[in-house]
Amino acid sequence: MRALALSLALLLSGAALAVSPDELLDDPVLEQRARDISAGLRCLVCQNQSIDDSDADLAKDLRVLVRERLVAGDSDEAVRQYLVDRYGEYVLLNPRLNEHTLLLWIAAPLLLGVGLIVLVIVGRRPAPVPQTELSAEERTALDALERHTSD
Repeated sequence: MRALALSLALLLSGAALAVSPDELLDDPVLEQRARDISAGLRCLVCQNQSIDDSDADLAKDLRVLVRERLVAGDSDEAVRQYLVDRYGEYVLLNPRLNEHTLLLWIAAPLLLGVGLIVLVIVGRRPAPVPQTELSAEERTALDALERHTSD
């Protein structure tokens, strides 16, 4: 009965997404922890969805696995680490900062900085002036202007 009430509350709040009622835990605190963990895990089939959002069978298996580990007493980080050990760091929607993801984390800001520097350099450079010869009439007018400003 509690699971039914919890699933109804989640459905009404719009947070139920792909989680089916048979997956829900009776303990609302554990269920919320499971939802928080699932929201940060990538569906390995859909790739750009969390397992909470995905209807794929593997996503369901992962959601059930998360709940089983929480019921067994694992901490949130222990559950995440268990899944990383089993499926690799790709299972995390937000990769951790370490030596093999450092380039991933610094590439975007670095490219943005380089782009801004290039824009500043190009923007400061004067536009090229076409080298054309003045006509006799233009040369006379220019000479008159130069004499007038020097007086």
